[in-house]
Amino acid sequence: MGLIRMTKYRTLLLATIGFNFSFLIWFSFAPFTGGMAEEFNLTTAQIGILASSAIWMAPFGRMLTGWLSDKYGAPTIFAIVLAYVGVFSIASAFAQNYSVFFVTRLIVATAGITFVIGIQHVAEWFEEENLGLAEGIYAGIGNAGAAGGALILPRVFGTDWSGPLFSTNWRAAFFYTGIVSIFLAVAYYTLGEAAKSEAKREATKSNTSFKDWLHTATRYGTVVLAVAYIMSFGLELSMNGWLATYYREAFNQDNLVIASTFAATFSIAAGLLRPIGGYVSDVLARKEKNILPVFKGRYREQWTFVSLCFIVVSMFGMTLAGLSGVVMNAVIVGFLVGTACAFAEGAIFAQVPAMFPDNSGSVAGVVGGIGTVGGIVYPLVYAAPFLSSLHIGYAIVAASMIPFVLLAAWVFQPNVAEVANTSGFIGGSSEPSAATSDD
Repeated sequence: MGLIRMTKYRTLLLATIGFNFSFLIWFSFAPFTGGMAEEFNLTTAQIGILASSAIWMAPFGRMLTGWLSDKYGAPTIFAIVLAYVGVFSIASAFAQNYSVFFVTRLIVATAGITFVIGIQHVAEWFEEENLGLAEGIYAGIGNAGAAGGALILPRVFGTDWSGPLFSTNWRAAFFYTGIVSIFLAVAYYTLGEAAKSEAKREATKSNTSFKDWLHTATRYGTVVLAVAYIMSFGLELSMNGWLATYYREAFNQDNLVIASTFAATFSIAAGLLRPIGGYVSDVLARKEKNILPVFKGRYREQWTFVSLCFIVVSMFGMTLAGLSGVVMNAVIVGFLVGTACAFAEGAIFAQVPAMFPDNSGSVAGVVGGIGTVGGIVYPLVYAAPFLSSLHIGYAIVAASMIPFVLLAAWVFQPNVAEVANTSGFIGGSSEPSAATSDD
């Protein structure tokens, strides 16, 4: 029992380190958009497309790797992704034209698909009553890798790295982060164990047919959590790739380090506060505490709904703060947006493995994959050429989230939520292989 307990926490540590670095390398381009724009003659709109392109591969990639993690085990899949991401990050450091650079960075951006691999890995080791906190720690500290990239990379590689290999700072950053990624791939494959028992491994592996995947992907619970993840994690992705540019362009801030530091305050909140979102969900479920009587008896759902409303309100606030013309107002409200994202993300991934214990990788892949769509679309709104101000895009995004909140309000009704893991939009209702509810 002691050995299992030790391996459980080693798994959490290994997954967290792997995902933290994946997030760092995923958004390692963000602090250097100025230098890349100068070298490749990019406009602000093109920078917005570059930020968006970092997410293009994530929806399908996460769905695929979530299923593969259930089928073949997380250590193998995590190691494969880290290895090829490292190789292409190194290749991008030597790109001499924008087309080659764009393609290599597009492949590097698939580092973001590791999220669902780690979610599945942690779910294979932790009990249901502690899943929210464990997944929150994993994803929260992991997501903070974006802040690490914004804070560390400009300081380490913020000067000209002229020499036989590199002529600009961003090339050096991409080369050395690629080397570290390959090293972590070897460590994950060597040290990782797929599940806490052979029985648990077989139960997960036995639910990996396409029919099983289609069933879980179309349940009401899966769909509503996926769209909720668009407006939380998708929003986080978009802000990670955009805020450094926003603070620089909208407030005429020329200092790369200062602009990146402002942006990092959002990433710190969105990452490090995520365990709180999962922990509150766990506590409400254990204590059967109602905080929204309209969803009486659906404890995790109540907290998720509150968090989603917090996101919408804070995004409207982001536009108002920007229009004030005071950069610190925007930084403070940006921190609140990050906090709202963290609470919602922690709440969502407290629900996923609790609702689908033997399909956590497949469901996490659907939720995490669809959720990244926000990271593709929202940067295009922020940098849209028809907007009169860079501040207006946040309010447009907030308004677009309201239908998602209304869908959550319908699914989280007690009579719907009770069957949300068995009834769905395709195929009606059927008995799941294993499922739990909060009641």
